[in-house]
Formats: sequence, structure tokens, C-alpha cells
Amino acid sequence: MTSLSVNINKVATIRNARGGNMPDVVKVALDCEAFGARGITVHPRPDERHIRYSDVYALKPLLKTEFNIEGYPGREFIDLVLKVKPTQVTLVPDAPDAITSNAGWDVKANFDLLSELVDTFTAKGIRTSIFVGTDISNIKQAAKTGADRIELYTEPYAAGYNKNREAAVAPFVEAARLAKSIGLGVNAGHDLNLENLAYLIRQIPWLEEVSIGHALICDALYFGLKETVALYNKQLVEQ
Repeated sequence: MTSLSVNINKVATIRNARGGNMPDVVKVALDCEAFGARGITVHPRPDERHIRYSDVYALKPLLKTEFNIEGYPGREFIDLVLKVKPTQVTLVPDAPDAITSNAGWDVKANFDLLSELVDTFTAKGIRTSIFVGTDISNIKQAAKTGADRIELYTEPYAAGYNKNREAAVAPFVEAARLAKSIGLGVNAGHDLNLENLAYLIRQIPWLEEVSIGHALICDALYFGLKETVALYNKQLVEQ
């Protein structure tokens, strides 16, 4: 079964809008685990506009499932990951002021940087994942860095889903097959939701993990957090 990792950045955004500790980011993460999530994802940015570095330190000793820290590998981010030692680090090429991630790495152009980072994190026992698009040559380069996994940037799939889902998913299936054939685990994330998730899983049943935040938290406003986590997990098993 593909693992659901809940990205709790949006919970932190709501908290930060008013100050204080409502909603409690740590409690929400622990509740997500209790409700069936098999991982928690955070994406700290330098301005701490949602997840704060202090949240990451607070979460680490309490989480019982996989902890995934994603972000651009600036010096402060690298230091954080090495201190916290999460299950997985996902390297994302977004600028510090980006609203959200909007592209994968050009691995060839950043090969030395990514290879060095993979070596650094692997030496500390941290699984590494590189955020990429569906370009086949790029994925081959990702494998050469020594990374354990890639995370496919699925916004193009989500954008094309209602128009022609077969065409939208096709490059992702090809990319995931190639990755599997060369020994890379495959994660996926960005704009996945209750409408498009199950179809993606049917086409790529060997996906290791999906990381979902924005849509899941929006759905929780209507269904409640417990029911929403259950609904997303249901999409992962309906083949």
C-alpha cells in the first residue's frame, strides 16, 4: 500500500495568522498519525511563514511514523536536517520566496550539489529523495547521485486530469517505470486530491508515498480531520 504522508504546513499557516498556538501543529500531526497517516511532512522555509524550525524540533521525538522534511538545501536547512535526522529528506529546488514548489530539479545542472548532499545525508542514515518532473534523462541523472528515491512533481497531472486523465498520467507512468527499473523508489506530490489520487495509484501501484497537504487540510474543514485521513487512505487501496 502506498503510504500517506500528511503535509501540515497549512495548519501552521493558520496558527501563524493569529499568533499563539491554535491550532496546535504538534497535536494535529499526532492526531493524523492516530487517524491512519503513515508519515508527516513539513517544509520549513527561511522566513518561517508556516512551519517553524522550532516545530520541527518539537515533532521529532514525538512522531511514531515516518518524518519527511522537504525544502531547498540552504545552509540552515541542511543543519536542521542533520540535527533532527528525519526518516527522509526531500530536496526541492524552490526559491526562498516561492509560494509553493512549482518545478523539479534540473539534476544535470545541479549534479555536484545534489550528489554531495545525498552523500552527506546518507552517511547520517537519512533516506534521500529528489523532487523532479517526468523527464527521463533527468531521472537517470537523479539515480546517479545515489539518491534512494525521487518525488514526482504531480501538478501537471492534476492540471490535466479533468481534460484527459489518460494523457495526463501517461508521462508519470513512464517516468515511474523507468525509476523502478533503475532502482529508485518513487514518491509523488503536489495538487493530489480526493478526485485524482485513486486513478494515479491505479496506474502506478508501486508508488511508495504520496505527500498531501493543501487539499487534505481543505477537505478537513468539511469532513473533519479523522474522516479526511480515512478518505485519502481509501483512495490508496481502491484499485
